[in-house]
Amino acid sequence: MDTVTLTTTDGLNLFGMLGAVLWHAIRIGAAMQALPMIGGRGVPARVRLVLTLALSGALSALLPTPPAAAVDAMTVLTVLREFAVGIAIGLMLRLAFEAGQFAGELVSQGMGLSFATMADPLSGASSPVLAQWFYLVFGLLFFTLDGHLALVRLLLDSYHALPIGTPLADVQEFLAVVPTFFSTCLRAGLLLALPVIVALLAVNLAFGVLSRAASQLNPMQLGMPVALLVGLVLLMLLAREMQGPVERLFEEAFSAARTLTG
Repeated sequence: MDTVTLTTTDGLNLFGMLGAVLWHAIRIGAAMQALPMIGGRGVPARVRLVLTLALSGALSALLPTPPAAAVDAMTVLTVLREFAVGIAIGLMLRLAFEAGQFAGELVSQGMGLSFATMADPLSGASSPVLAQWFYLVFGLLFFTLDGHLALVRLLLDSYHALPIGTPLADVQEFLAVVPTFFSTCLRAGLLLALPVIVALLAVNLAFGVLSRAASQLNPMQLGMPVALLVGLVLLMLLAREMQGPVERLFEEAFSAARTLTG
């Protein structure tokens, strides 16, 4: 085989490898854009691009070669399908983190800290400080429980269950997974914040009764510092018990994401 043929063959192999990486980067990049901790505005776009290409290159070596791309309607539909699957996978984990922020907003209202807000790196909007605290705790537990490794495994399994170019088996079931898991996240966030909310409600009721019985003590001025102190103590106790519920919520999120790919 002459030099020209070898050079042409190597060039074709290189373009084939590049095409495979780009095909896998569509689903992985869409998932990275919707993921918490990575898809927020706090992470530069170049970092997300490098992570997407690196992960796509690693997974493309373990997966079958995707179909050749052509300029036709089928290729456009395949690209849109890959975007939809990737965004849906990332959205499942993002909803799990939203449950933590929802719990933080409920607790901040009971402690009187709803006015203390800061910029949310995930959405760019303002959110209570306690919501950010829950978000960071969820992020620490996600990496502590090897959630990032489970995410890589989930993306790899999604290509085995739903290869590139394969149509969705049941579109209605695909669309019904997100609302179902959304209700699960709302229930998890409420149950996570419920012990603190009930305790703070009892404190506020006690100071309400005290303000009627002994108004000369001005208990309303003492109520907010006491509620704040009690809330901080309860959050300290809650932080020691969060691993179990958060781990179960992450397991349900990965289970819902696997349901998306059939």
